[in-house]
Amino acid sequence: MRYQSWWVGMGLVLAVVGGTLVAPSVRGQVPGGPQGSIFTVRNESGVVRTINVAGFPVVATDNPFFLDLGVNGRRCVTCHEPATNMTVTPAGIRARFEATGGIDPLFRPNDGSNSPLADVSTVEARRRAYSMLLTKGLIRVGIAVPATPEFEFEVIKVRDPYGYAGKNSNGNELSLFRRPLPATNLAFLSTVMWDGRETLQKGSPMAIHFDLTDQANSATQGHAQDPNPLDQATRERVFAYEMGLYTAQSFDDAAGELHAAGARGGPEHLSRQVFIFGVNDPLGCDPNGANCNPSKAVFNPFVFTEFDAWVNRAAGRNNARAAVARGQALFNSLQIPITGVAGINDDFNLPTVFGSCTTCHDTPHAGDHSVPAPLNIGIADPPVSFADGGDAIHNAFGLAVGDMPVYTLRHKMTGAIKVVTDPGRALITGKWKDVGRFKGPILRGLAGRAPYFHNGSAATLLDAVNFYDIRFALGLTNQQKADLVAFLRAL
Repeated sequence: MRYQSWWVGMGLVLAVVGGTLVAPSVRGQVPGGPQGSIFTVRNESGVVRTINVAGFPVVATDNPFFLDLGVNGRRCVTCHEPATNMTVTPAGIRARFEATGGIDPLFRPNDGSNSPLADVSTVEARRRAYSMLLTKGLIRVGIAVPATPEFEFEVIKVRDPYGYAGKNSNGNELSLFRRPLPATNLAFLSTVMWDGRETLQKGSPMAIHFDLTDQANSATQGHAQDPNPLDQATRERVFAYEMGLYTAQSFDDAAGELHAAGARGGPEHLSRQVFIFGVNDPLGCDPNGANCNPSKAVFNPFVFTEFDAWVNRAAGRNNARAAVARGQALFNSLQIPITGVAGINDDFNLPTVFGSCTTCHDTPHAGDHSVPAPLNIGIADPPVSFADGGDAIHNAFGLAVGDMPVYTLRHKMTGAIKVVTDPGRALITGKWKDVGRFKGPILRGLAGRAPYFHNGSAATLLDAVNFYDIRFALGLTNQQKADLVAFLRAL
């Protein structure tokens, strides 16, 4: 079950079968050595580097990932750009809008606008129509709530500031605004999509291969509106390219080279790590010892060890390195009283579980969860006030959610009520317990791809740290917050 070796091998085979892929000179792209091409770009923290170890250039213009496969001009790279760590950011999106007057292929009303019925006839109309994309980098995902007995809940009230959700031709289609996940570091993936809707096969060596090739087709038929499914050969070429990508911060303006003085930052070290499904999963056994994680390994909270060599350094650049090391130690070991988290406290029937950041971010060196484990930590909680629906309105934990639709759900049997900005995993399973639950993403290459969380509600890494500080009453000092941010920026 050593997936990485299998994936990279498959990528090399398909690269050869598909022919040599040669990209023209691209800004940021440097000819690669034995590990493939290298792409570097500046961001607010320093320099991030993306490599491809499967024999492709990072900007592989002949790969279907970069080709027009649909009917509306969209390509995979439209929402997964090498310059923004294989996703998109509001700053880059705004630049594309201004350069094209909002007619770049990214701006399509089927899922780019706040409503598919929005007026896009003029530049100013498009600026209003695509406001969620322009301000938070959010794509609209439309999912209907079926009126079937299998669904444990129903939608009884919709507050959509864009006038579409629940009042459309589908009757009960909801508008979910979500960030495009980075199409890199996928060798560590256990769950595909925020709500896991493309996690179709679980736990087998072929699972991610099946899921991602299916997702390539779903994205092309959905985002690019291709009426016909992709052939299997095209899906395989996209998969081979994606699975060779690794992205990580390589240089920090304060700490310097992130592989210097014994540290092991950067994508090259990351690409050599082997992922095993279920490795280090602390949530894989219930209190009775059943359903243990597939790897059978004992949980180790020290998930990140990249900056161990920088402990106890001081003065100048070394002081910045010491801050990164302190942040890593906090991430690994700061005790967090976990309360009110669906997927932990309810599943284990414990009001408080004492853990750390790595209880949920348990995959070594990557920081996502090593098995599908969607959790509700409050990111989808509604605004504390519906006063005017503006961006300034936050939820109880400080996240800016005032521009989101709000849905009131009712359990069909008990009559219980939940109010959320996004039902999350529950729209896939129909289960009441899954309302508001989402996966935790891979944490590498965080700098340069803000905003954070599925709905872009944390504008900066400090906002994300502040959310956890409030949510779990951690009482972090300003120094601790700064150290955590320094560490997260170095990933």
